[in-house]
Amino acid sequence: MKILVINAGSSSLKYQLINMETEEVVAKGTCERIGISGGKLTHKANGETFVIEQELPNHQEAIALVLKELVDEKAGVIASMDEIDAVGHRVVASGEAFTKTTLVTDEVMKVMDEIAELAPLHNPAAILGINACRAVMPEKKMALVFDTSFHATMPDYAHLYAIDYDDYKKYKVRKYGAHGTSHKYVSGAAAEYLKRDAKDLKIITCHLGNGSSISAVDGGKCIDTSMGFTPLAGVPMGTRSGDIDYAAAEFLCRKKGMSMEDGLAYLNKKSGMLGVSGVSSDFRDLTAASAEGNYRARLALDMFNYSCKKYVGAYMAALGGLDCVVFTAGVGENTKSVRSAILSGMEAFGIKLDENRNDFVGDGEIHEISSADSKVKVLVIPTNEELVIARETAELL
Repeated sequence: MKILVINAGSSSLKYQLINMETEEVVAKGTCERIGISGGKLTHKANGETFVIEQELPNHQEAIALVLKELVDEKAGVIASMDEIDAVGHRVVASGEAFTKTTLVTDEVMKVMDEIAELAPLHNPAAILGINACRAVMPEKKMALVFDTSFHATMPDYAHLYAIDYDDYKKYKVRKYGAHGTSHKYVSGAAAEYLKRDAKDLKIITCHLGNGSSISAVDGGKCIDTSMGFTPLAGVPMGTRSGDIDYAAAEFLCRKKGMSMEDGLAYLNKKSGMLGVSGVSSDFRDLTAASAEGNYRARLALDMFNYSCKKYVGAYMAALGGLDCVVFTAGVGENTKSVRSAILSGMEAFGIKLDENRNDFVGDGEIHEISSADSKVKVLVIPTNEELVIARETAELL
């Protein structure tokens, strides 16, 4: 069975074709600048990289170009479209409408349109990609895999906000979380690495990148996560503020003459590491600037590390113990100073880092970075969200 995984953005589209018998990625690529001049497809297959520069006026034409390359005589990896058994689509937010992977139907897409506002930066783009695929491949079965599904197991006292309960029931305003496919993958991979049943483990997973979230996983199920109604909540991120007093946000809007929409854009795109440092949202730039003595870059990193440390401590309490901490994603896998700072001073809780083991940049492998006498294992695990999407699509079929 071969599954085509699609992750559509507003002007981009990432894809992987995965052979489920071996779970090998046989082809992958990215369409860039969809609907913008200067469209480009970068396609990787057969050990080579193929670049096609042509206008991509919409997602439908981008999908058509991808399919053309997949069967191309030189760049292709399949003889015909018949070899693609199904398509799995990444969708960020499901609200309470969907709690598990769902087969695409006309009725499902109507619901998708209704809940698009739950993730205005992501869901509308996903809908574009899904509709484009349905137009180009109407005969193929397709599945929606939601980032929020893994967090659907949170108990009500963890996912509800302390607002009028009737407003929650009417508007479904609550914590949904994000990065669920990543948290699910690395928590499962941790159990495999430790050679233990996931049902017997208490794990904290730290997905740290330009967008970051931390989850508490008990017995293979999420019981809490740092992101909220949208991916704006939680720890400070590349350009997102993370948790902030609502009154402080309203105060800023009044002082700066911003509308509510402008205020949300400010908190989503001009805050976080970028806003505090004034240097960059990229942790590599921040680390370099901090090493050169830039106070604001150092402050941004300290704020991030401190916030992550607090979430780890809180989730250790929520779990009632801890067996393993996992770091993943761009920052989690590649920035040793962040991992060290988050777990420093936590020896009293059974977490001991081995700085020699921690001295590496992500290489695609699993690394155990806790000391030999640490009661809690600390692992760095490369995430694989596309494989989770493919697995769940195959399982649904």
